[in-house]
Amino acid sequence: MSTRGDLQVAGSIRRRLALILLAGAALLSVVFFVLVHGFARQVAQRSQDNILTASVTSILDSASVQGGEIGIDIPYAALSMLGNVSDDRVFYRITAGGELLTGYGDLPAVGPAPRGGETVFATAPYKGEPVRMASAARSLSRAAAPVRVVVTVAQTLTGRARTLARIGRISAALGVGFFLASVLLALVAAQASVRPLDRLAGAVSRRGPKDLRPVSAPVPAEMAPLVRSLNSFIARLKTSLARSEDFIAEAAHRVRTPLATVRTQAEVALRRAEGAENRKALKEMIRAVDESSRAAGQLLDHAMVTFRTDHLDRSPVDLAALAGETVDRLRPVAELKDIALELDLQARSTVSGDAILLQSALQNILDNAVKYSPPEAVIRLETGLDDGRAALRVLDQGPGFPPGDAARLTRRFERGDNAAATVGSGLGLTIAREVAEAHGGGLQLANRKERTGACVTLFLPL
Repeated sequence: MSTRGDLQVAGSIRRRLALILLAGAALLSVVFFVLVHGFARQVAQRSQDNILTASVTSILDSASVQGGEIGIDIPYAALSMLGNVSDDRVFYRITAGGELLTGYGDLPAVGPAPRGGETVFATAPYKGEPVRMASAARSLSRAAAPVRVVVTVAQTLTGRARTLARIGRISAALGVGFFLASVLLALVAAQASVRPLDRLAGAVSRRGPKDLRPVSAPVPAEMAPLVRSLNSFIARLKTSLARSEDFIAEAAHRVRTPLATVRTQAEVALRRAEGAENRKALKEMIRAVDESSRAAGQLLDHAMVTFRTDHLDRSPVDLAALAGETVDRLRPVAELKDIALELDLQARSTVSGDAILLQSALQNILDNAVKYSPPEAVIRLETGLDDGRAALRVLDQGPGFPPGDAARLTRRFERGDNAAATVGSGLGLTIAREVAEAHGGGLQLANRKERTGACVTLFLPL
């Protein structure tokens, strides 16, 4: 068992299936070899026994009684047929009434004496090597008395052994070939069996972090319980996330109204307060209320962005018109600080995107510029093209970004070291970055080169 991250991995289905198939193939190969070799042995022995039987029968048929004596004229074909089949040596023995007539008298006995019309077979060692023997008997009448003639023919097993060895080699080669073919088929079968799992894993892993659609691709019946469980989990997760987003949005919405009331009352009390300590405390209260109100508003914006990026409502968006509308919205806020907002339409461009999200991103960037710029500053919003992409560039006259802090500032609730004295929640740039990435673009943070200030550029694909 191995551990990958916090996931325990116990073996591999592909490897396990391949090993099972290979073990079955190996067993079948051995069984195939044993069966073929055994069958070949039986066929070879039966063939040799048939030839021995024919030889014995031929010799017995040539036995006769002439002049009161038993005579046997051994046919040439009786023994030559054995020699023609292989290079084995052939031995024979003929007895009449238990007495040797001709042949090898020391040839081993076949066993029980054969009865008439019966052939008895046996294998025994003779002259230092095994021989296969066949015996048959026939009764002849001599001087009105029956005489039993027994013929035994033996043949060495060298030729049969060579034949069996050749068949064994062929069988082994066939068994190895069968096993190798089975290995290939086992690997292909194992790969094909787990391919639906690989496709499912790939389809899920290629999804974005907010893609919670159920798995709808066709899967094998064995994987249906897994996919149903996965879809059920996705549905529960989607419901949980939706409830969380709704809660954040509702909470932020309901908090802003009471905070506005508290701020109004605090300003009234500040105008009436006389003591320096009382005025200081009320100013701190107003500052805290502003921070809470701004955080609630941006939490609401972030919840809205998080929800809408799952399913972008794309439509053609004129960035010049969007920039003009956003500047008009923030102009009253900027004028309260005597800040001028300028719009520089260097090039008009149209993108496919969610107009509400794009306006939220641009509004947060401009709001940050107004918040951090000093009174009587000038903030310029430029629209144009940059490296084949649409660009919305906001240039302010604030303190700029601290060195090395730019990438960190796009994370949630992160603020620069030089922003401690300014009310903020650390969500504005996060919202802008998430909107840009949801549209396939990006957010670039930099400091202005010609003077003090920050330059924030929102890139979008055309």
